[in-house]
Amino acid sequence: MKVSVAMATYNGEKYLEQQIDSILMQLGKEDELIISDDHSNDQTLTIIKRYMKDDTRVKLFLNEEKGVTSNFENAIKRTQNEIIFLSDQDDIWKPEKVKTVKDYYQKNHSIQMIMSDITVVDNQLNTTIDSFYAFRGSRAGVLKNIIKNSYIGCAMSFRKELKPKILPIPRNVPMHDMWIGLVADMNKAALLIPEKLIYYRRHDATVTSVENTSSLKEKILWRFQISSLLLKALIKNN
Repeated sequence: MKVSVAMATYNGEKYLEQQIDSILMQLGKEDELIISDDHSNDQTLTIIKRYMKDDTRVKLFLNEEKGVTSNFENAIKRTQNEIIFLSDQDDIWKPEKVKTVKDYYQKNHSIQMIMSDITVVDNQLNTTIDSFYAFRGSRAGVLKNIIKNSYIGCAMSFRKELKPKILPIPRNVPMHDMWIGLVADMNKAALLIPEKLIYYRRHDATVTSVENTSSLKEKILWRFQISSLLLKALIKNN
């Protein structure tokens, strides 16, 4: 069961090497780390190219658009292998992450998306939230995650069979991870596992947040939009 990691980067020079190292040590010879960069202007590209010289599993593509959602879509669509992991640029994967998730796929053949719990940490890797699941009330379910999303991309992986169902990612959904989780949920193919497999680093330059800071008007609009998009996806895929 070969693995692709789809990583999105943007000005991530400070923590990028720690994250790449934590990933590559878990990958086999036929696995790959696909990186899509969103026009970084720091040393991010220099760091990635240095890894590419020493490791052919590392592949870089530039995002043709701009923004987090399109950046992840660009990485996902370049992947080739059976299991696709999503990755931020500034976290650290625990050493057992890939093996643990692959074991779950091997035992659950109907499951297309798996998300693990995570430990939220600060710059120095001190724990700030022990369990994201407990913090967000995470569980599967379409209605539950439309009302209060508990999907988080850095802890997600999915089978390649899910790619045509989630791509292209609609640009008017709140985030790519919410869309991926809901599409898997809609197909009764989502599994949340209890293991905490990532140190999820929160710092001043972090692009995403563990809390939803949107206004009430934005939340209502997004729920209407994503419900409509999910209905269209259901019709398209059946």
